Amino acid sequence: MGTLRDLQFALQLKIEELRQRDTLIDELELELDTKDELIRRLQEELDRYRAALSLPGPSTVVAASAAQIEDNRITKRQTVISEPITPELMTFAVVSHRSCDKSQESQRLIQAAFLKNDLLKNLDEEEIKAVTACMQRTAINQGCFVIQEGSSGDQAFVLEEGRLDMRKDGQQVLTFEPEDMFGEVTLLYSWTHTYSVSAQTDSKLWAIDRRSFQCALTQCGLRRLSHSVELLRSIPFLESLPDNVIRKLSLHVEETSYIDGDYVCCQGAIGDSFYIISKGQVSVMEKKPGRQEQTVLAQLSERQWFGEKALWGETTWSVNVVAVGEVTCLVIDRWTFRDVIEGSGSDSPPKLQQSDESKIESKGDPASLASSTLSDFQIIRTLGVGEFSHVDLVQLRRNIRCVFAMRVLKKKLILNSGQREHILRERSILMEALCPFLVRLYKTFRDAEHLYGLTEACLGGNLSRLLKEKGHLDETSTKFYTACVVEALSFLHSQRIVYRDVKPENVVLDEQGYGKLISSRCLKRVEEGKRTWTFCGTLGYMAPEIILSRGHSTEADLWSLGVFVFELLSGRLPFDGSDPIKILSASVCGIDQSDFPESFCKDACDLIRKLCRGKPSERLVSQTNGAKAIQKHKWFNGFNWDGLCKRKLTPPLIPKVSLSLQSATCALYSSEAEELCTNWEDF
Repeated sequence: MGTLRDLQFALQLKIEELRQRDTLIDELELELDTKDELIRRLQEELDRYRAALSLPGPSTVVAASAAQIEDNRITKRQTVISEPITPELMTFAVVSHRSCDKSQESQRLIQAAFLKNDLLKNLDEEEIKAVTACMQRTAINQGCFVIQEGSSGDQAFVLEEGRLDMRKDGQQVLTFEPEDMFGEVTLLYSWTHTYSVSAQTDSKLWAIDRRSFQCALTQCGLRRLSHSVELLRSIPFLESLPDNVIRKLSLHVEETSYIDGDYVCCQGAIGDSFYIISKGQVSVMEKKPGRQEQTVLAQLSERQWFGEKALWGETTWSVNVVAVGEVTCLVIDRWTFRDVIEGSGSDSPPKLQQSDESKIESKGDPASLASSTLSDFQIIRTLGVGEFSHVDLVQLRRNIRCVFAMRVLKKKLILNSGQREHILRERSILMEALCPFLVRLYKTFRDAEHLYGLTEACLGGNLSRLLKEKGHLDETSTKFYTACVVEALSFLHSQRIVYRDVKPENVVLDEQGYGKLISSRCLKRVEEGKRTWTFCGTLGYMAPEIILSRGHSTEADLWSLGVFVFELLSGRLPFDGSDPIKILSASVCGIDQSDFPESFCKDACDLIRKLCRGKPSERLVSQTNGAKAIQKHKWFNGFNWDGLCKRKLTPPLIPKVSLSLQSATCALYSSEAEELCTNWEDF
């Protein structure tokens, strides 16, 4: 007969198991709905193929559509989006309320477990302490499960006492001992466990859930930013700068730590950085010619600064600055400082200037779409099926030569998966985005069960499919498609929009062979001088600051662009594998730990490394013209950017797409459901 405490633990465990089973049932129901929808669409497509094949005359697009559907059956690199963390005081109050008192020994054990973990060892000391404070004690009886294979959870665990077994497909693969950690991938995004963990003996663990983990890291990041802004505002020669400029500077200062005796600056060295003491104290000393000893000129402590002359021009240090004890400084170099100041001349972001030649005309007049309704379009065939949607090739009934793509999203799947906010944000951004290197969203509709987005039809396939066919692309082709993506990002970044999901699957070719970025749920507008914190993107393409929840902005797209160039040239990712933790850990370690193929030219390697710098502020970018700074890199020497924008360049591949348009074989969208309106705001 167990004690009351043992029975409470057992009850708590059973409740958790039931919760996990309920979650699993919900996910299986969603998956079943998705597959039912896929079967229905494929059956409709099969019926249309049979009808089309009975007609005279071949249609190349039939084969292209069939190939695209086949591509969608192959497992794709999925975009993952964790639920957004809103950095509100109430959220953090909840986290603080949930913190649990721990002995010094327990804190040491948890922190040691973090430092042994390939991914979480990259958190800094403050972040590890904040996460440790949120961890909750739990117990597990012998023979009971902590994690069950096939379930989805949102908790990671550190074992304090006892022994646990990890099993996969019924086979034991690992034994956990005290100070071991497991389940860490669920702290980043929703993940279905591929293994089970059960107790060999009665055991004690420390646990943390995803929301508490991400809130703790977000709080650390916001506290660090707030402290940086406060210190910058306290500097007399910066106090006249507008608030938005101070905020931008705060995003680019680097926090650097020193131990007792470290030289922060050396007498006689070239000075190019400005320092503000955030924590600790430094000695300012001078060594005079012919003397061994140094003369102490001053002691500087928190909120004091030195090196301001380096911001205005090259200077030479006339003194030594040495750390006394542990010291932390905020550091900003001359070039970053000038970029921020020069880029602050206008209160509004620069607009992309499009010449008449660069504008792409639709096969239909967009103005004529203003009065169109869903019933004005008829379905030619299905182009592809996604996680929440499928895409139809459609034509206007009154003019069958006006061809578009119709993205059909199922409301139930969106709402059940918590993606409503992302879908609405995506629509809002794309309805205003007029860029020749972005797939145009013309209009949206909705009915009782679905949302519809009418876009231009790009039937040349995506770059992922091209990579599968060729293995890898040559340098000329890679430059062309990379330049198309750079132009798209340049436009988005000028509007302060971060894309967060650059990858070959998201670049499609139009009829002329030009690349365009497709819509993405990861799109988000980020105010100047601020960051966003959502874990979002595709594993292998995510920037370290997204993985470690340190806040990110448009610089995250530059990292993804570097990975994109690497994959096009090599046919593989620099950070790849079957284990998501290994992919994420390798990404955080950085591009310098990856092997570059010998076929890469020196300039391509240099571009990739500069785009994939670990510190966002050091990536190849300028505050004055954003992602377009990439145009000046030597890898692009001789590339005709003006010709690209005016569509005067010959693309590497001209897609062979011809349409045999037959209105007799086209289906209509269901007329049984009443069409409500064209906006999505209150669905």
